[in-house]
Amino acid sequence: MAQVTYPCYWQKKDNGGYWYWIYYAKNGEEISRSSESYVNRSDCTHSITLMMNSASDQIFFTE
Repeated sequence: MAQVTYPCYWQKKDNGGYWYWIYYAKNGEEISRSSESYVNRSDCTHSITLMMNSASDQIFFTE
């Protein structure tokens, strides 16, 4: 297995056998997790791809 470098995404299975992802920051701390679990690992991977591609999306806020 390759040595883990941070930041990174990890794909894991929950107790029900469904896939989910966790995003770890540069310091190794968990900072984000998928909001749902997936039957297929490919769907979990697609969810990660969507997150990665959203880096340039606008950020909105309210005061």
